[in-house]
Amino acid sequence: MKTALSTLLFTCLAASAFAEQNPVGFHAATLPDPHHERALEMVVWYPGAAPAKAQLIADNAVFVGAPAARDTPPAAGEHPMVVLSHGFAGNWGNQAWLASALAQQGYIVAAVNHPGSTSRDRSAAAAAQLWQRPVDLSRAIDAVTAQPEKFGVVAKQRIAVVGHSLGGWTAMEIAGARFDPERFARDCQAHPQLASCSVYQQMNPASTPALKHSLAADWRDTRVSAVVSLDLGLSRGLTDASLAALSVPVLVIAAGVPSKALPARLESADLAKRLPSASSRYVEISDASHFTFMAVCKPGAVAVLEDAVPGDGIICSDAENGRPREVIQQQLAGLISAFLAQPAEGNDGRL
Repeated sequence: MKTALSTLLFTCLAASAFAEQNPVGFHAATLPDPHHERALEMVVWYPGAAPAKAQLIADNAVFVGAPAARDTPPAAGEHPMVVLSHGFAGNWGNQAWLASALAQQGYIVAAVNHPGSTSRDRSAAAAAQLWQRPVDLSRAIDAVTAQPEKFGVVAKQRIAVVGHSLGGWTAMEIAGARFDPERFARDCQAHPQLASCSVYQQMNPASTPALKHSLAADWRDTRVSAVVSLDLGLSRGLTDASLAALSVPVLVIAAGVPSKALPARLESADLAKRLPSASSRYVEISDASHFTFMAVCKPGAVAVLEDAVPGDGIICSDAENGRPREVIQQQLAGLISAFLAQPAEGNDGRL
């Protein structure tokens, strides 16, 4: 335990010092929605104009935060943009590690809490509006591109979406993939063990004809030029035709640790084989679990999680004898950055 605490302290101090040399700004806001009463909590990381004193963002009793300086002036020039989408029952802090890493490389990175499917809002009515998730991301793009004085100027031909778990499905939807509720219902009869099926039942997004129609609609945002899915779920409900016709490059990253609830073979790998081979890439990381894509856990985090909700300690579980989560995340950040900088041609690989 003493070694883990020392390593954690060193990591935080080193990250803070690095952030002062390569400043990352941070801003939190609420986006009102008078028409649908779906206010969005949005946060933005962005390249700063000058060295600034950083603090750890999204740091708490469970997760290690990422360094940034609140509301520091943005750097001059145009910057590519990335929008992050969290998984079911997650929140924007889950991928703060990736947001900070990309912002240090010059990206403007926005993330939202999706109402109804976040740890901070589990209302049934909002969760049932699953189709609103890609709309949430479009609203974030609207808000950031409209405020260059706060975040910097967005390079409008380079706007990407990265999503984890249900956020991966959200990323595919905003890229132009279409969801067929009936197809998904039939598939869940054949694969009832999948976590996607139980999560879908909890949200109940096709309980009325109106919801079903909205869920099956086209939610593509033509401003999005590339997408990345991180161990996504619900992919088996996406139609073959819409995936084959997808016009933007896609990087599909899967967790390779065996899982009955979210096996790579039935989710990420199945998605990848239905995408255009010339513009997509599939990578399966053998020692990554589904939760490896979330922030690094602190010593004692499992006990905190278990005290709050028995069973939630699994969030901090990684592969036995695998690499530390932070090492895998360095690999992930490199893969994503390289893909967004120069989308690769079709390629399947196991790392």
